[in-house]
Amino acid sequence: MTRPARRGRRGAAALAALTLAAAGTTAVLTAPAASAAAPTVTDGCLKSAPEPGTTAKVDICWTMFKPAGASSSHRVPFVIHSHGWGGSRTTDPAAFQKYLDAGFGVLSFDQRGFGESGGKAHVENPAFEGKDVRNLVAFIASQGWVKKDAPGDPRLGAIGGSYGGGYQFLGAFEELRVHGKPVFDALAPEITWWDLKDSLAPDEVVRTEWVSALTAASLPSDALPQEIIASVAEGAARGNWPDGSTPGTTDLDRFFEKNGPRWHLSQGRRLDIPVLFGQGETDNLFPLTQGLKNWAGALTDRARSRSIFVGYNGGHTLPSVFPAGVGVAGDPCSTELGSASFGDLALRFLQEKLQGKDRGLTGFGRFHLATADGTCTTVSSVAPDRTVALPDLVSTTAVGAPLPTQVAAGPIRIAGRSFLDGKVTTYTPDARAFLALAVGTSPADARIVQNNMMPINEPTAVTGAKRRIELPSVAVDVPQGQNLYLVVSPVSDMFASHGSRVPGVVQVSGARLQLPTVG
Repeated sequence: MTRPARRGRRGAAALAALTLAAAGTTAVLTAPAASAAAPTVTDGCLKSAPEPGTTAKVDICWTMFKPAGASSSHRVPFVIHSHGWGGSRTTDPAAFQKYLDAGFGVLSFDQRGFGESGGKAHVENPAFEGKDVRNLVAFIASQGWVKKDAPGDPRLGAIGGSYGGGYQFLGAFEELRVHGKPVFDALAPEITWWDLKDSLAPDEVVRTEWVSALTAASLPSDALPQEIIASVAEGAARGNWPDGSTPGTTDLDRFFEKNGPRWHLSQGRRLDIPVLFGQGETDNLFPLTQGLKNWAGALTDRARSRSIFVGYNGGHTLPSVFPAGVGVAGDPCSTELGSASFGDLALRFLQEKLQGKDRGLTGFGRFHLATADGTCTTVSSVAPDRTVALPDLVSTTAVGAPLPTQVAAGPIRIAGRSFLDGKVTTYTPDARAFLALAVGTSPADARIVQNNMMPINEPTAVTGAKRRIELPSVAVDVPQGQNLYLVVSPVSDMFASHGSRVPGVVQVSGARLQLPTVG
């Protein structure tokens, strides 16, 4: 098939912000080997689900790479790839040369609403993007040179980051929902989400910087439905997550309800396939916690025992200026697992899982987390194991300075999920504050660990309300001579304009910090 003319759908600035490749995203894209045999490259489009209220099927466009030597008598396993939000498929075979040399077929596709594909982006909705991926899998299964486990069931893996990780979970869960098995045999998603609402607006507080950037990235391609853009604008103006309560706006809870692994778990589905997770720890759009929730919720126990979790310093990264944070880049854990990059680790993983080759991989069933200072910590659990009692915590709301409280003196190592338990009192409605772990020699120089904060949000005034507040998941070594702090702030630049609507106070009494310590 010939490829349709490109429609000029990409905004360079937004794309640069949203296909952030710091420390690993789309690191599978590699330079060609000098003596590599040329693959057969084919471009085309298939027809998929119509948009709501229409009957015309939507084009989903792809580029397929058939490795040299693949044939009906020498069938090969297959890998699907797709792009991040605002991007488009990869058409240069050099990008996948390592996979082609290793004997994989590859298909890269434009997701609905982007590149040459038609329709609107429904942000990995089962009824739209889910049908698109299922149609692509059926197309791949129809190729006579692709290895099959059963009729219509290709030996299949997947790669890609961010939005290109979202389609992987969607596709595997949709095959499980429709056919009773995931069809995908292994996944290697990077910096993707467990629940979009939980990512974009934890505790109903919008990550303004990222929601604005995501919306901006959709405008050049007209990718998002107009009612979604209008609702996001309303949310930015009102400082609240749009739930459809304002006449004429869309309920974003409903729009995003099914758009992630969390929904599939609520329907009783888990994937029983191996997954190589790559999650950014300095990622402040889909932070480390989202990957840890996917590990715990999306997979069966058996699948986790055959999977590997890698956290690196990178992903969707914006600096935390107020309160001041520290964000570094690097992927020491892929190196410790014997690979030059996460992309190379993904290739080894898929060779083992799809081709049955022994590539010497270790670290299955464990978490390999880059610390804030660039070392790798491996743990078998990310659950808290230490409780620290703290004095009452008090933060102003709407305005004021961040307030650090010392938690522990170094040396101490933290790796995993932390929580703050306590009784919350506010004196005004819609009271909000933001929390994070920080490291420094004193409260004056303490800096937010890996650039992440999480909100407290009390829509009505409360007195002594019991709460468990989730803190950002981090990995950090606090050396001798420095301290670990809990910072409570009235504002956070990641949630700009979504702090409290009026000045007031948030108080947490009986505060007990739950920490995941190592060693």
